[in-house]
Amino acid sequence: MAAGPRAATPLTLVVDVANVVGSRPDGWWRDRAGATTRLLTDLAGLIGRQVVAPEGAVVVLAQVVAVVEGAARAATDPAVPGLMVEVAPHDGDSSIVELVGSGRYPGADLLVVTADRGLRARLPDQVGFAGPRWLLDLL
Repeated sequence: MAAGPRAATPLTLVVDVANVVGSRPDGWWRDRAGATTRLLTDLAGLIGRQVVAPEGAVVVLAQVVAVVEGAARAATDPAVPGLMVEVAPHDGDSSIVELVGSGRYPGADLLVVTADRGLRARLPDQVGFAGPRWLLDLL
């Protein structure tokens, strides 16, 4: 008897919002909070979707953790289950490193979305990463 299809692995996305917003030259610098609100709304639509992760595995986006900093702190949280907005008290990169290393998501597969090489180098070895283009293509 053939085995049935395997369930997609649940994945938690941790999004470096400033990095993703800044990757598109769409005028975000004139209204950082507005650009962040738009991205948060778009991210909320990803929750529960089955997608292909950057390394090729089929995953389901179980939750999205969006880390905001600076002027983007004034963004409107769409208050959607599965979308957590984390406000960085200082810089977003340090908050992301602390968040993924905190054990708040035990057993969860984590994928950090950022193009920041310095941030990527600070992530624990077991945490994957993807660039903003991968995420924007999903949106």
